[in-house]
Amino acid sequence: MAIFGKNFKYYLGYALSGGGAKGFAHLGALKVFESYGIKPDIIAGTSAGALAGVFYADGFTPDEISELFKKKEFREFIGFSFPKAGFFKSSGVEKFLKDNLRSHSFEQLKIPFRAVVTDWVRARTVVFSEGRSLVDAVVASCSVPIVFIPKVIGDVPYVDGGLLKNFPVSVIRDECKYVIGVNVSLMTPLSEKTSIKTTAERTFKLMSNSNTLVDRSLCDILVETEEVEKYFMFDLNNIDKIREIGYECASAALGKEKSLGIISRCHRHYQLEEKVKQQISKFKKATL
Repeated sequence: MAIFGKNFKYYLGYALSGGGAKGFAHLGALKVFESYGIKPDIIAGTSAGALAGVFYADGFTPDEISELFKKKEFREFIGFSFPKAGFFKSSGVEKFLKDNLRSHSFEQLKIPFRAVVTDWVRARTVVFSEGRSLVDAVVASCSVPIVFIPKVIGDVPYVDGGLLKNFPVSVIRDECKYVIGVNVSLMTPLSEKTSIKTTAERTFKLMSNSNTLVDRSLCDILVETEEVEKYFMFDLNNIDKIREIGYECASAALGKEKSLGIISRCHRHYQLEEKVKQQISKFKKATL
């Protein structure tokens, strides 16, 4: 309901970055946002942010999303493929989404949602936001090159959105009065231990982090989780620890004076929105 002036379609938007298993920090951050009584009018997610974001947009609580992933091994989310375009195929991720999501299309979600992917052929960012391509779009957004083979949607191969837009603030910036961004993928010093695993992760991080600088500056409230960098991007054994880091970092960010001011304005907006809804309801009843 655009009752707050200018041409903003949404009042508050959440932008959730990619980061592999570090994305569990998003769940801790979302729990803090709920504790402050704020709610998004739209969510944009890349990779792990798309995975957390789609379940939240589908009506799952942060705790319920955590439970879905607990006691899962990485092998349960992947299928093996011959190493032509990637070491693994993403059929496990796809099955997980189909088995657990309540919605089958973007339109069925409780909160508008945008999944950010990369067009592998044209080397450009693409945003999915409508139709029955919901699961395919999230799978594509999580398809890290080399690790996973590209996800084909409508004859076009797509890969992880983090390649070109790891922190999707700009995707919703112009449509929102306020944007809260959660960035769970930050650069850390190079590990002394070098392996194919650490090299692949750092290579992807260097590519994805280089495109986050502008988006970081576009946030009204920025939550960054530096502590999660000690965890590997496919670490499913420390969900609770990663989520707790997200909770602590979000608590610190929202406790700042600027953040509290925005939260206060959000609550005033909710009150105004409720009054408008009540007036509309009374008008409809009066005209029956």
